Amino acid sequence: MKLNFEHHQTAHCENGVASNLLLNKGLKLSEPMIFGIGSGLFFVYLPFLKVNFAPGFSYRPMPGAIFSKAAKRLGIKIKREKFSNPKEAQSALERNLNQNIPTGLQVGVFNLTYFPEEYKFHFNAHNLVVYGKEDGKFLISDPVMDYTTTLTEAELEKVRYAKGALPPKGHMYYPTYIPEHVNIEEAIRKGIKDTCKNMLAPVPLIGVKAMRWVAKSIPKWAEKKGTKVTNHYLGQLIRMQEEIGTGGGGFRFIYGAFLQEAAVILKNDELKELSKEITAIGDLWRDFAVDIARVYKNRNSKSDIYNNLSKSMLHIADLEEAFYKKLRKAI
Repeated sequence: MKLNFEHHQTAHCENGVASNLLLNKGLKLSEPMIFGIGSGLFFVYLPFLKVNFAPGFSYRPMPGAIFSKAAKRLGIKIKREKFSNPKEAQSALERNLNQNIPTGLQVGVFNLTYFPEEYKFHFNAHNLVVYGKEDGKFLISDPVMDYTTTLTEAELEKVRYAKGALPPKGHMYYPTYIPEHVNIEEAIRKGIKDTCKNMLAPVPLIGVKAMRWVAKSIPKWAEKKGTKVTNHYLGQLIRMQEEIGTGGGGFRFIYGAFLQEAAVILKNDELKELSKEITAIGDLWRDFAVDIARVYKNRNSKSDIYNNLSKSMLHIADLEEAFYKKLRKAI
């Protein structure tokens, strides 16, 4: 069986799956629009939580949150299911396919056979769509790939039941109701307000305050833990920024595209200018990542590099704080 499903490549898996599933049901929303309405911009620092022997950093909300928030704000209903038994998970998936329902899955990245080796690491919050089954293989639309692919029953079961942090547990999801008319303007406003609230939160664990906490910690790590541990922490920081969910520069570019679309829909030229501003901030995040990569690979000859990295991140945090305050006022 092969369902009528259009595959579109996107920058981020969760936005892409959401956009592709909704398009299949007749609602055309771009990846940036899903991302913006779903308040995808985020930052959290959890120094007490260790991930790969480094503090917990994330430039994105919890997996599934973007699509869930976007759906709620658009009046769309999503059904989510998890299964303790892999055979039940496969039966439920095949039931959906028999009912002509392309289905989103949360999977682990490490054992995806079609992923290039350099992209394989233990991350269990990747998203893809299954849109059919032919010759014993499931047909896969993975939005970060520019082509559709396949996984055998055993291969799909392995990634659906990956072990470690955030185990998928056979998680599958799909839209069950889409209103005839969606209030896109109100959904955009709610998404922007929520993003500003999160990023300007008064607590030090999230938003720009968390960025400042990380920035000020960099020289302290170097002083107390030494070069090797500090470089490992920094490596984890940019991996979370640029590889896992494109959360740093990449998410700023997506948000800039969202604000461009929002400016037209809401007839608000101020959003168009703010789109340019967040895109420029995205460029600074990318430069920051390159500087860290040089340090990590011992290719940086600058003196006082950890203080310089700290200053760079503090500067970005200042720019972001000013940006969200302007955005909140504009909306």
